[in-house]
Amino acid sequence: MRVSGSLKGANIYLDFPSVGATVNLLMAASLAKGVPRIENAAKEPEIADLCRFLTAMGARVAGAGTANLTVEGVESLHGAEYTPIPDRIEAGTLACAAALTEGSVLLENARSDHMRALLFKLAESGLICQEDARGLRLRDGRNIPLEARTLSYPGFPTDLQAPLMTVACQTHGLSVILETIFENRFMHVIELRRLGARIRVEGQLALIQGGQPLNGSRVSATDLRAAAALMLAGLSAQGETILDDPAGHLLRGYEHLDEKLRRLGADIKQA
Repeated sequence: MRVSGSLKGANIYLDFPSVGATVNLLMAASLAKGVPRIENAAKEPEIADLCRFLTAMGARVAGAGTANLTVEGVESLHGAEYTPIPDRIEAGTLACAAALTEGSVLLENARSDHMRALLFKLAESGLICQEDARGLRLRDGRNIPLEARTLSYPGFPTDLQAPLMTVACQTHGLSVILETIFENRFMHVIELRRLGARIRVEGQLALIQGGQPLNGSRVSATDLRAAAALMLAGLSAQGETILDDPAGHLLRGYEHLDEKLRRLGADIKQA
């Protein structure tokens, strides 16, 4: 498809602070004529990081890190050297792995200020979280049920809902997770049940009766975050767990997650 013409500035209000919508609007606005404005924009750290990256390439963006972004369109962007922020979702997934396996893990360069919601929940459940000059040190402590509700940033991220649920499967007592961002985001529940997890879903609410031993089985990745959660569940399950991921969710969404877990002592083989 070939499209001609040019973009012009406009005031845009997002009914929901969508990350994907904000990212695409920001990039389009950078080269639009005039002064586009985005209201109720997503405030995730990745959005502010994109603003800094675009600015390094010559864009003019104001309001990074807030819900209101103003972009003064430019004729063109130029190349730049830029280092993105650490992936808070990958770091959070590894934090959940530490909580599951009662391990002691140092997440080098992890930004605790980007992971507050998760760290609070893991701390409430008993994980000991300590900031280190090199990053974030995590080690297991008490084992207490948890409650979480997914929200837009700075609330608890929906992308860590599935890994947190695997943690809840190993905490003694009843944990509650409310998913408010995406519909049908509990597809991993069926697969966790194959491992022996006791989970009941009522609409957007998941009730997890934790503390029951998980047993290895064959499970399927339904999406990216479910794939990561099932890999973590396999770490705490007795026996061998086989994770089928024909769409390659895990390999596309994480950078060598299996290798990183192996360096921490996990027994993982890629077929």
